[in-house]
Amino acid sequence: MASNGPSLSSEPWLHVAVEVGAPQIFGSAEGSERRCVPLISGIVSGRFDGIVLPGGTDWQRVFPDGTTELDAHYAIRTSDGAMVEAHATGVRSGPEAALRDLLAGRPVDPALLYFRVAYRFNTDAPALRDFATRLFIGVGRREPSRVHVDIYVVD
Repeated sequence: MASNGPSLSSEPWLHVAVEVGAPQIFGSAEGSERRCVPLISGIVSGRFDGIVLPGGTDWQRVFPDGTTELDAHYAIRTSDGAMVEAHATGVRSGPEAALRDLLAGRPVDPALLYFRVAYRFNTDAPALRDFATRLFIGVGRREPSRVHVDIYVVD
């Protein structure tokens, strides 16, 4: 019996724009540099609107070619006061020169980079139940001090 495989929504369910701070470097181990990037604040829009609360972090492993594993964890307060926990894991890769520029804080053409993250959301808000019971994929774009992510539901 054949079944349809998963698909992504044609439009993002959410857009997140987050201001990021300077990375804290924790040194190299196991072939990568360990960094923690503070998530300072941000705006969420789409199926719900809200703000990214200060205190989130993105723990990263940066490999010698610049490929970066991402593990971001942050809190969102919706415009109606609900609290949402967001957890995203993913990868950012591309040509070494572009990744070096990005890590140095210089602008890079987003078309040069592969930036994808898997999202899970947790909340007890009944109106946001669909967010707590589904998987999401984000397509990211990094600017020198900001990250933008369009987040699609996996059906």
